[in-house]
Amino acid sequence: MKYRQYLLLLLIPVFVYNTACVRSANPDIERGSFFHFQDGYPEVRMSSIGLLSETDEALISVTTDIVVGSLIYSTIDDVRQARVSVEIRILEIEGSFTKNVRRDFTVESEFEGTFIGQDVFTHDEVLKVQPGNFEVVVSVVDRTSGRASTRRAEADIPDPENPEINLTTIRLLGKGPGEPDLPFNPITTYTVSSGLDSLKFMFQVTNNDLDAPLEINSRLLRFTADNTPARPMNFNNYSPSTLPYLGVDMRNPEVIDEITRRLDQPGSVLIEFKYGILEKGVYRFEAETTDENGNTIYRARDFSIKSKNYPALLTSRELAAPLIYLMDRRDHERMMAIQDPDSLKEAVDRFWLSNIGNMNQARAVINLYYERVEQANKQFTTFKEGWKTDMGMIFILFGPPWYVDRFLNTMVWSYSFDRTDPRYNFRFERPNMRNEFFPFDNYLLQRSQGYFNIQYRQTQLWLTGAILNTRI
Repeated sequence: MKYRQYLLLLLIPVFVYNTACVRSANPDIERGSFFHFQDGYPEVRMSSIGLLSETDEALISVTTDIVVGSLIYSTIDDVRQARVSVEIRILEIEGSFTKNVRRDFTVESEFEGTFIGQDVFTHDEVLKVQPGNFEVVVSVVDRTSGRASTRRAEADIPDPENPEINLTTIRLLGKGPGEPDLPFNPITTYTVSSGLDSLKFMFQVTNNDLDAPLEINSRLLRFTADNTPARPMNFNNYSPSTLPYLGVDMRNPEVIDEITRRLDQPGSVLIEFKYGILEKGVYRFEAETTDENGNTIYRARDFSIKSKNYPALLTSRELAAPLIYLMDRRDHERMMAIQDPDSLKEAVDRFWLSNIGNMNQARAVINLYYERVEQANKQFTTFKEGWKTDMGMIFILFGPPWYVDRFLNTMVWSYSFDRTDPRYNFRFERPNMRNEFFPFDNYLLQRSQGYFNIQYRQTQLWLTGAILNTRI
């Protein structure tokens, strides 16, 4: 369910013609927001794009998503309400222009405080500015708790009086099934739900060269990426030549589609590409052209197609998959081979009840387990689901670390006051530092055969229900 507010609509005519092309560099890539989860604070995602209207007005379009389940509610006249403020600040990066806007909203919701709530309240706003490069700062304040969350992005708007050729940031939008007459909605996150029906990529081209037409080359790429759950703690470390170690193979993408569009008229043109929903995986949509000096202008939007309800888990298959950390691998494979959703749900229920026995205790353990799975999705999502990462596995089994020590490419999670105890201090290494070409923190647990008893003990705490009375 989406709650939407529209403050300004703009229509820009599109003039395009089709042909074909190629490309592999990536100096300017938009990736949307990764999940930012902090217990007790509004969960916020945002995106922005700079545009010129058909009358050459400089505009910044800002979309803010607020997860309704992250807000504090009170009941007024039998209606559950949360009060939020959205503050938008526009700051020119190399100049003095600023603009501030505040909007106050009352969000009504039937949200009941369960960890599966992922509905969002969406606020769309288009602000008039001047040409330039801007930082866009969005702060969302929960007026009941007084707590605020802040997100940042950039927006670049070309000067229509300047003869330079320009491409704006690429914006990704989506539309759900059964909504043929409804508009596409901006997608603010890196992850995209497989429950959508179609996607749209939108960007604006400014061409003030009256003497030469302009060609825009675009490609939709898919990258080979690891999607396997974390292996047991006592197994060998990943080999540097394996995909789980690399994370994503950025070198040889599969080309899904490639198109060249020729613009024969000068001015600002909004270009759109529409696709049906893609299979789960890691993708990039890229566009490039050449400026008046022969230099390449490149823009791209990275994204990953995840399960329909991500980061929540609702279907029987979504609930069954993370049980791999509590089950024998062969038993888990047999469970996942069940195709009928009702039969799979019965197998999941049977697994929990056959181990814990007591219905009320089993319900409490199930809620705790899947709450940690969802939190892992929100905190550790990369090219694969957060629960499948090494950090996600440790977080699910042991909970939040007591202490965290960070070094250049190393992170240590401690679950003991004794920071030298090898049983409860887990070391993670990342093969690659995050950069503009590899935007993920692929931290890998440094495994040891000595962890066999540790993981076995922790698994038994879950399977007996004793996890409810144990600190880790």
